[in-house]
Amino acid sequence: MKKIKYFVEFIIIIFFLMILKILGLKISRFISSFIFKLIGPLFRAKRISYNNLSIVLQNINKNKKNKIIEMMWENYGKIFSEYMFIKNFRTDPKFSKKIVIENQEELEKIKLQNKPVIFVSGHFSNFELMAMHLEKSNINLAAIYRPLNNIFLNPIMERIRKKYICKKQIKKGISGTKELLKEFKNGTSIALMIDQRVSEGIKSNFFGKEALTTTIPAQFIKKFDTSVVPIYIERLPDDTFKLKIINIIKFPKDDSINNITLKLNKILEKMIMSNPEQWIWTHDRWKI
Repeated sequence: MKKIKYFVEFIIIIFFLMILKILGLKISRFISSFIFKLIGPLFRAKRISYNNLSIVLQNINKNKKNKIIEMMWENYGKIFSEYMFIKNFRTDPKFSKKIVIENQEELEKIKLQNKPVIFVSGHFSNFELMAMHLEKSNINLAAIYRPLNNIFLNPIMERIRKKYICKKQIKKGISGTKELLKEFKNGTSIALMIDQRVSEGIKSNFFGKEALTTTIPAQFIKKFDTSVVPIYIERLPDDTFKLKIINIIKFPKDDSINNITLKLNKILEKMIMSNPEQWIWTHDRWKI
């Protein structure tokens, strides 16, 4: 039954994406964001989003929470439509100039050092554009990703990511961690999202409440004495993007894995609070 469900979803989504491609990016964003705002609240994710907002933004009223969730669904819809134009963002100068880069010189320093680093971020705005820009800047990069549940859609998504976003895509999980280790030892920098719940993580304070958090960055820092580079992307009102490369962070050698993980959570908190409407609140982040 699950395969049938996934196949029906696959047919509907592919058909919708083909229509969006024909309509062009501007109209596609408008239609897709409208549909996502319409159907998003019908899913279980609405309750998760509302509960997450109640943890992070305790002092805002119900109307404000609902507005943030509505804007999140709008951003979701825009991201969905942008997948059909991801090649353009990679290869077309007219699209590329809509991504404004702040602190590009930090990437030039990394290349000169010729030593791999850990890039960390979260699911903000169109998060795919971050790894794309890093690779376009000639950073030798491997990106960790979580495969889609839909077995029919996932091969298509993997192909898009490998061709236009980042060639080295490593699946989340134990086998993926081994592959990451191999790549890192060969001089490949790593990009990963640290905002999702991971069952193999540790309990770390996140907005005042314990949340299972990945320790991969901390483990690599301790083992290889490597540096961390936080990266953040924001969608502006005119649907251009501002991508900010934050200065390299070097942690003290005696810092523990728990303490490094906590410090990275604090960095992530600041990113979220800078523009809560553009973080994806649907992850069951505080489930233990």
